Amino acid sequence: MEIQVAETQPPAGLPVKFVQHAQQSRTNLQLAAEFRTLSIQLSEGDERRNQRLRNVQGFLKSPRWRELFNEIIPLRSAYQQRWTDEQQRSVALTKIAEHLRSTTHHIETVNDTYVKFNTSPTIGLEAEAVKRRVARDGLNVVSARPRLVSLKLVSWFFGGFNRFLWVSMIAFWLCWQPIGNPPQTGNLALAVVILFVICLQALFSAWQEWITSRALDSITNMLPAGCTVLRDGQQQKVAGVQLVAGDIVTLRAGDRVPADMRFVSVSLDLLLDRSVLTGAANPTIGTVNYTNENYLETRNMAMMGANVTQGQCTGVVVATGDRSVLGRVTQLTLRKKAARTILQIEVHRLVNGLTTVSLVVGALFILLWAVWLRTSYPGFMSVSDALANGFGVLVTFVPGSLPISLTLALTAIAKRMQRHNMLIKNLTTVETLGTVNVICCEKTGTLTQRNMAVTHIAYADQECLAARLMGGPVAAARLYETAALCNDAVFDPETAHLLPAERTVSGDATDCALLRLAAEIHSPASDVVRLLTIPFSLRRRYMLTVCKQPGGQPYVLIKGAPETLFSSCTLAQTADGTLVPFDAALRTRMENTQARWAVESGCRALLLCRREFPPEDNPLTGLEDNPAQMYTVATQSLSDLCIVGLVGMVDPPRTEIPSVVDTFRGAGIRVFMVTGDYAPTAAFVARQCRIITGSIIDSIEDALDRAQNNLRNPVVDEKPLRRFASRLSNFGNQGAPQEELCKCRSVPASLALAREESLAETAVGCRHSLVVSGPDLEGLRAEHWDAICSYEEIVFARIRPDQKLQIVEELTARSNYVAVTGDDVNDLPAMRAAHVGVAMGNGSEVAKEVADMVLLDNNFSSIVTAIECGRLVFANLKKVIIYLLPMTNLSEIVPSMFNVVLGLPIPLSTFLMLVINTITDVWASTMLIHEEPEHDILLHPPRDPQKESLVDLKFFIQAYGFIGVIETVTGHFMFFLSIYLQSGIGPSSIFMAFNRWSDGYMGYSKAQLAEFVSVAGSVHFMALVTMQWGNMFAARTRTLSIVQQNPLWGPKCNPLLLVAIPISVAVALFVNEIPWFNEVFLTGRIPVEFFFLPIPFAVFLVAAEEARKYVVRRYPTSVVATLAW
Repeated sequence: MEIQVAETQPPAGLPVKFVQHAQQSRTNLQLAAEFRTLSIQLSEGDERRNQRLRNVQGFLKSPRWRELFNEIIPLRSAYQQRWTDEQQRSVALTKIAEHLRSTTHHIETVNDTYVKFNTSPTIGLEAEAVKRRVARDGLNVVSARPRLVSLKLVSWFFGGFNRFLWVSMIAFWLCWQPIGNPPQTGNLALAVVILFVICLQALFSAWQEWITSRALDSITNMLPAGCTVLRDGQQQKVAGVQLVAGDIVTLRAGDRVPADMRFVSVSLDLLLDRSVLTGAANPTIGTVNYTNENYLETRNMAMMGANVTQGQCTGVVVATGDRSVLGRVTQLTLRKKAARTILQIEVHRLVNGLTTVSLVVGALFILLWAVWLRTSYPGFMSVSDALANGFGVLVTFVPGSLPISLTLALTAIAKRMQRHNMLIKNLTTVETLGTVNVICCEKTGTLTQRNMAVTHIAYADQECLAARLMGGPVAAARLYETAALCNDAVFDPETAHLLPAERTVSGDATDCALLRLAAEIHSPASDVVRLLTIPFSLRRRYMLTVCKQPGGQPYVLIKGAPETLFSSCTLAQTADGTLVPFDAALRTRMENTQARWAVESGCRALLLCRREFPPEDNPLTGLEDNPAQMYTVATQSLSDLCIVGLVGMVDPPRTEIPSVVDTFRGAGIRVFMVTGDYAPTAAFVARQCRIITGSIIDSIEDALDRAQNNLRNPVVDEKPLRRFASRLSNFGNQGAPQEELCKCRSVPASLALAREESLAETAVGCRHSLVVSGPDLEGLRAEHWDAICSYEEIVFARIRPDQKLQIVEELTARSNYVAVTGDDVNDLPAMRAAHVGVAMGNGSEVAKEVADMVLLDNNFSSIVTAIECGRLVFANLKKVIIYLLPMTNLSEIVPSMFNVVLGLPIPLSTFLMLVINTITDVWASTMLIHEEPEHDILLHPPRDPQKESLVDLKFFIQAYGFIGVIETVTGHFMFFLSIYLQSGIGPSSIFMAFNRWSDGYMGYSKAQLAEFVSVAGSVHFMALVTMQWGNMFAARTRTLSIVQQNPLWGPKCNPLLLVAIPISVAVALFVNEIPWFNEVFLTGRIPVEFFFLPIPFAVFLVAAEEARKYVVRRYPTSVVATLAW
């Protein structure tokens, strides 16, 4: 039986500060704290334990009526509430500790464990037993966060802007009675309408929360965590949720522990990452025998949620779901409120700011009435009218649906990404993707096809192509043994009839290539036994196996990085099998061969070695039953090695990668390669992938010189980038010639010219490519990292996991937003420390669990769509806001201001303002969320959340100073025109009318004047609705013409947006033509001509926006472009 072993201590190369930072960035610290507290309680002495039990019993015996009374009448202080919550938590924790203290799974022997759970080590559980246990214990699922319906209802009805709507509703109710004298039915109706709006907002919030949770649940359900289980005498692949107590589960490196397990067999190199429970950075060793009476600290137990980082193990499931340690502790932490995203904070800040302004304006209107209008123009406005006017501003000024629009936007984008085979773990990731400006990606499997093949072979005296393998029988046999036996890959038996190159192989890409090479030499031998295996790791950079033929002596086979093993070699075989000394000249020749392969064809080189011992002095003899001693001897055998051959392997890049990297570069995103490969190999592949484009590649010495001389890669300010992006958007559309690129084909020459640099300075600026190896990173200072991080194109080679984490942290410390790809446990620290961790669908379960996003199609190009979606959610939300603000703010507050300050009869009633905010604008704003991305969305630099907020001064200038002015002027023009056509009263007679607008004014009765105002107000309403049609089309794009992004047909169309037009017309007819609305809300029937007169003004708005966008595109340095939103 083969035994896999490794060091008896966890890897020591990881810097503690880096690992701890990565762990804490993603680990649930609250869960770790509860776990540690629970562990301490389990280790307490009897006296402290009894004291704790007495305290718990005393709390439980406290009067229940007091707790019930406090729940009904919340008179307790915050401190008392916190004390009670802490006591309740302590009670729950003590109960868990008492249960675990009585648990003896870890102390019992392996055979006792089999008997206790009525399972067999050779058969496992039978199907009927599994069914009974599922029926008894349920599925292996930890209960989700409890749905507190009462709190949800409170948040839906009283949260956010609804609290102000409640205040306004009460105010309008009071304006009806008792303040109203006589009572005005319109105020009562408005109170009822506001109550209806509150209920509508609450129902919409509940609906969108349900949709969001269901969407994210469906996404999460697409990530099944499978595990290998022994049932009915066969190894079966079973979903983790189907596990029951008594199942015998086998786990390997990269697997997540699906339930609490008691180990029955482990490899000596087994390491478990329990950071999700303990918060500890270093992995722990797994054993079969218990090492601690504390159930949580013993090493023969694996708790649900832990990760196998190295080795393999088999265990019996002892607890599932909520009965597991993770399930029990999780219940103590589920009530923690989720943190809000950046965009949610910005939207809430905007809503709160607008609410504050509306409160100030409303209070100012009431104050003006109290100190001026009430005395100077008595009878112009009653108390109820003044209050209704002030609170009407509060109701109509703030677009209360913005938070809901944000969540809908994030959910829509998440579902969009799901359709493109990208799974998003949480909505925060969606918006974070829009800020990413650095992507650190692996080489093998991410940039390459993971279809590695051996292409070159070198002996001590000659080299050849693998397709024309040369060498005598002895050399070939040695080459075969090392390639086939120092290997963890296996052929699929069902493809045994195919050629080796066509057969399906499971395992690491390097192992697969070597196994195919071995099969090309001759058929696999089944009589060789592997006694021990030390797996390959990035820290050791070699793999070792101890093998033995029947009747023979044990010997050692090793493969690994040439620079790691060269110093341990003393012999090398020639093509005919002769052994020659491995001297300095031969080493130099092989090192040159490795470098030449890397430079010419991007080969990854591996050195295949072996060591045989004299029969009379073989230290491995007799150690077959002592794996620990065999491990010690084998690791001491890394000397006097014989080189079997140097092999070169090629893994071709994916065909789409060069264009994908160019797309990222055009989007202002730097793509860095982080790999464990040899530096020249990595540089060759990076040039194939266009990650490296510079004609001159700097080394670490050049970077250090740059730091020493205070030379930095030229920093291009944002304005030239925007100009460049704008010009790119015109290519092919206006016949603009493309700019000539500098020789490195990375930065347009115009950018250098825009900075007025000389040709010599431009040449220095073109040195933007850097290749650096892991050993070069040791001992670097902050200024050195400043120089390294300033390069546009970087390849990090021979990188260890701790160095990859260091790279990510140094980048993020310099205000970069980093995405990291990974597929195995070595990538976990860096993925946790990055802003966005990306895992491949064929990666390990641990990587997919830690990742924020999973690419199910294993396609690196999918990240382009992800970045596009991240930017799209930000762009579409800005479009929704630019659509809503001009109407809800300026166009609706100016009528109230004219009424109070300039004495006009109210041009637009509060009811009609509410209709616009809650009905006519809703459909269009919802459809704007689903807008397709503009074709230049990836030609702009990524957003920096610290500098570019959701709304800024330029945004308000566009909303209020441009669109808002056009809509406001149009609405009031239609208002005055309607009154003039009805009565002949011109605007000059309407301004400053105040209390003169009553019986006898201009020869009309009070009823006639009221009818003129009612009809004119409805005309004003229809004009604003029509202008919003134009604003709807204008808001679809920020810089592109409506022709470039046609709303009616083509790939960027949004035909559902047009449904807003018939909806708004139907609403206008409904609220203005039905007599009940005319009587209660004082609306008027709109003359037919006023359904058409505002249309030219809406067309003018679109034309004005088209002219502004044209100036932005054509003259990117103009004032108009500078003020563009």
